[in-house]
Amino acid sequence: MCMKTRILKKRHLEMLLESIPGYVSPRVSLEQYRTPAPIAADVLWLAYNLGDISGKRVMDLACGTGIFAIGAAILGAGKVFGVDIDKEALQVAEEAAEQIGLADRIQFIEGDIRDDLGLSNLKIDTLIQNPPFGSQRRVKRGADRLFIERSLEISQIVYSFHMLGSEDFVKRYFKKIGGRITHRFYYKFPIPRTYEFHRDDVRMVDVIVFRVFRVRDHNLTG
Repeated sequence: MCMKTRILKKRHLEMLLESIPGYVSPRVSLEQYRTPAPIAADVLWLAYNLGDISGKRVMDLACGTGIFAIGAAILGAGKVFGVDIDKEALQVAEEAAEQIGLADRIQFIEGDIRDDLGLSNLKIDTLIQNPPFGSQRRVKRGADRLFIERSLEISQIVYSFHMLGSEDFVKRYFKKIGGRITHRFYYKFPIPRTYEFHRDDVRMVDVIVFRVFRVRDHNLTG
C-alpha cells in the first residue's frame, strides 16, 4: 500500500492504524501493551486539529511498534522520529511504515532515554508518548517520571498518557519542571491478557492524556 491520499476522516486514520502489528514478544519489564487504534487515532486527530501535526517535526517516544509515529506521518507531519529501547519492536514498526509507504518520512532510533541519544537536538515540535505506567510491581516504580522529564527537554508540546489515578501527581510534576497543561483527554484503555500473571481476558484501565506546553526552560539536575 502506498500512502498518497490525504486523510479526511478519523475513521479512515483508525482503519490504517489497525493494520499496524502489535508486539511479537512483549516484555513485562517494559510494560509493553499496544495502544488501541481507536485511542491512537483519537489522540492524533485531536493533535492534528490543534495544529500540532501537519508540517511539524514529531516524535513518538517509547514508540513500540510505531502506531503514533506512523499515524503522525499519515496526517502530514514534516518529519517523524520513533524512539524505543526494543529492537524487535522497532523492526515491526519499520516494516509497517514500509508497507504503508511512509518509510522515507520516519526515522526510528533504538536506545534508552536514560542515555544521551541527542534527542534534544532534533528540534522536535510535538512529542507523543505512552510510557510505562509503573503500575506493576515487575516494573520500576516512577518509570513514567523519567519520561515526563525527558519529554519537556525534547519538545515544547507534549501529549502524555498516564493512569487516571496519578492525575494529580502528574499535573504537579509537569508544573514543577515548567510545563502548563492545556488539555486533558480521558479514555478506557483495554489491557488484554498478555502476561502469565494476568487473570482477565481484558481489563479496562482509566487513562488520562495530557497536552502540555513548555512555558520555561528547566534544569532537573540542579
